[in-house]
Parts: sequence; structure tokens; C-alpha cells
Amino acid sequence: MISPTTKLKLIKISHSIIWLFFNGVIFYMLYAVLVDKIDKWLWIGYGLIITEAIILVIFKLFCPLTILARRYSSSQKANFDIYLPEWLAKHNKAVYTSIVGVITIILIYRLLN
Repeated sequence: MISPTTKLKLIKISHSIIWLFFNGVIFYMLYAVLVDKIDKWLWIGYGLIITEAIILVIFKLFCPLTILARRYSSSQKANFDIYLPEWLAKHNKAVYTSIVGVITIILIYRLLN
């Protein structure tokens, strides 16, 4: 039997790996629009971001892993479910939504010119 502490650690590791993956996706997207490399990977990135957004909407703006982690922690810290600094965990959605917004603005500019 796996202890609740171990389950929480596994969730935090999984959540952190997924977060790193999405960082790679977002920063590739930023790179692509900055160097005018509008390719299939950029559109795949948008597909992944849109899928993530739909999942967040379905779960009332919470990651499903956060909801799962709640079973194993009563912590009120923003980073109880992920290995990130608390300030970044707290503002994660705002930071990355802003970056995707900038990417989208640059993409629109590129497509119109």
C-alpha cells in the first residue's frame, strides 16, 4: 500500500513534469513567432494549449492533479501540489496566459504581413 505522503509526492512529480512539458511548448511557440517559423509544431502547440484550457474550464479553473492532490494534503500553499516556488504556483495561470497572449498577438501580426 502506498502512503498518502508518497501519493502526494508522485502527484507533485507528475504535475511538475507536465508543467515543464507545457513550458517547452509555450517557449517553442514564442520562439516560432519571433523568428517567423509558423509551422505545424506551432499549431500543435496551440492545440495542446486549447486542450489544457478546456480541461481547466471543465474543472472550474483547477488542474485535475490539484484536485487529486487535495485528497492527500490540507495545505493552503499554492505549491502544495507541484514543485514550484510558491509565488509562481500562485500566479502561474496569469503568467502563462499573458505569454500565450503575446504569442497570439505576434502570430496575428506575422499572418497579416
